[in-house]
Amino acid sequence: MRILHLTPEIAPWSKAGGLGDAAAALVKNLALLGHEIRVGTPLYGGIPGRDKMEIAIPSLQVGVHGDPRAAACRVRQHELGPKAKIWFIEHEYFYGAREVYPPREDAGERAAFFARATLDACLATGWIPDVIHCHDWTVGLVPVLLKTTLKNSPLGQCPTVLTIHNLQHQGLQPQRLLSYLGLPENLWNAQALECLGAVNFLKGGILFADRIITVSPTYAQEILTPEFGFGLDDVVRLRQQDLEGILNGVDTEEWNPQTDPLIAEKFSKTKLQGKAACKSALQAKMKLDPKAKGPLVGVISRLWEQKGLDLAAQALPALLRQRKIQFVLLGSGDPILEQEFRKLAHDFPNDCAVQIGYNHELSHQIEAGADFFLMPSRFEPCGLNQLYSMAYGTVPIVRATGGLADTVSPWQKNQGTGIVFKDADVGGISWALERAVQLYQQSAEYQAVQKRGMAAQFDWVQAAQRHVVCYELVKKQRQPTSSATR
Repeated sequence: MRILHLTPEIAPWSKAGGLGDAAAALVKNLALLGHEIRVGTPLYGGIPGRDKMEIAIPSLQVGVHGDPRAAACRVRQHELGPKAKIWFIEHEYFYGAREVYPPREDAGERAAFFARATLDACLATGWIPDVIHCHDWTVGLVPVLLKTTLKNSPLGQCPTVLTIHNLQHQGLQPQRLLSYLGLPENLWNAQALECLGAVNFLKGGILFADRIITVSPTYAQEILTPEFGFGLDDVVRLRQQDLEGILNGVDTEEWNPQTDPLIAEKFSKTKLQGKAACKSALQAKMKLDPKAKGPLVGVISRLWEQKGLDLAAQALPALLRQRKIQFVLLGSGDPILEQEFRKLAHDFPNDCAVQIGYNHELSHQIEAGADFFLMPSRFEPCGLNQLYSMAYGTVPIVRATGGLADTVSPWQKNQGTGIVFKDADVGGISWALERAVQLYQQSAEYQAVQKRGMAAQFDWVQAAQRHVVCYELVKKQRQPTSSATR
């Protein structure tokens, strides 16, 4: 099949979270299965070597309204192999800055432009896909465009798939986005795109896409409820028969302790000795006491409410004060939370280290060198770090939600791959950390949990195959999907 992906992130060129990794791995594995892939994504200012990329389309007039001087772009191209190409949409005003999601008054136009530009690139080159796969809110209006404004174009019969990577981010944008994209004004109603006095990009995608995917089976069920639906649970329930959860996987070329060039010593589940060298190297790099007897707990995360790390910041001091654990964090986000973790590192310099920001090399070294990895998320559509952790023999400590519940089984005697807790509160995290300490003190049992996690299979080949089944389904069974499309 010819498959077009539209995504605001694709690693390693652009990444703000797990979406960048997931999109890149899915595209690569679909190409390995023999499918012809194009990816539309913005050419951000922070992408290295951007000026040296091949020019696919020198000048493309994009079908948006408003200032005509801002309606043209260049399309650059990078070949991922004989079967896959990335089309980078180059527009200095919209994407010249380094950030993937900068706070801008015209964030809606910025998102809509690269989506429409990618569709116009297809029309300009005559490359018409069999399926169009949209990732998250920024491209949520693509299925709407195809069933309205572009209905009579060569793209009008293309079935669409929408992946919801995180329902919390919906893209509420001003009503002017309808005229900017040339969408019918009759879509401005609560049964279509209107939501809280704004155009809701993700709502449009949910209503108009032919099939909807979430990144784990449990999350697919959770978003049907008010607790996890963020005001769209009633809309998702309308499409429940077209909804499925496909679990993300691990890119084993990138995350493999047997081949990883970024870690101190390579290791495997049959030769775990190298992991101790990785822990020692991490302690040395982060200036932690190498003689500490407790486990080293790692975190790599954005620091915001979803991740539950505000609760962890309250649970950690008691264990650090008693020297039961060491702790290392790599992340950024909420300035108040950044300061809380900096204070922890200041108060416990021998046992706590914090680096604000993102560092690719250090992220690999934390996964390899930590004994446990903490993910106390309030909700987690899939999560990737718990999968990386298990691959590296780093036992995950997770809350039973979304993809965390689907991938980590609770430790009990002679079974389980991690520490799992239920309640999103300080008490739940404290209990889980204490249980981790208990497990670590039972070396044979701890090693058995490590090896069960390392033996678990979460590969992208299987995930890609399930996506292909989904694509075949929408090709064969395309039909009107809601009252909004009739």
